[in-house]
Amino acid sequence: MRTRPEAGTVTEDANRAVWLQQARSHLRNADPVLARLVDELPPMDLYGALLFQVTGQQLSVAATRRTLTRIEALFAGHLPSPAELLGVDPGKLREAGLSWRKIDTLRDLADRLSDGRLNQDVLRSLPDDELMEVLTAIPGIGPWTVQGALIIALQREDVVLPGDLALRKAVQSAYQLDHLPAQQEVLAIAEKWRPYRSLATSYLFSAAFESPQAAPVAPVEA
Repeated sequence: MRTRPEAGTVTEDANRAVWLQQARSHLRNADPVLARLVDELPPMDLYGALLFQVTGQQLSVAATRRTLTRIEALFAGHLPSPAELLGVDPGKLREAGLSWRKIDTLRDLADRLSDGRLNQDVLRSLPDDELMEVLTAIPGIGPWTVQGALIIALQREDVVLPGDLALRKAVQSAYQLDHLPAQQEVLAIAEKWRPYRSLATSYLFSAAFESPQAAPVAPVEA
């Protein structure tokens, strides 16, 4: 596997920046709920998205939120970069609520990103199946974790996961619905997000793990 960005990365990054600007503008104009989330929740990079996904494995939304809040407190209020995570005593991560297995997974991934075996720019350029193969070779990272990170960090496709319980709960919370939406209702709400449903999904997933003291969103019609 390549470990260095190829020539043209600057152009690719510029194209991605233009895409993100266009996508955010579209979502702001299309949906008042997402307009607030776009302004409040910056997108995660690939490592942050994988940390987010690994932390939430087999945990409730509330437990994941608490753990992420404690992790952020160790790093001046933000999710750590690979180098930052490697620089903290693993025992501190355990005290924050991560299991030793999850700590091993996140440190293994951080090691590979820090020593050049993996490169976030190169990973971002890989086809989905190749990225899946590379990342699932790391113990503790499975296909679901990678798929979630693809949506949260890479926004590659116009994808929505209407059957995902976490997304349905995130939609219920963000849109202040008095019921858990069915798959078809999620799809109907998501129709206005096209062609940026993956990015919209990433904002909703992120919002689900924000502080419960966040300001409520006024109800709007789907």
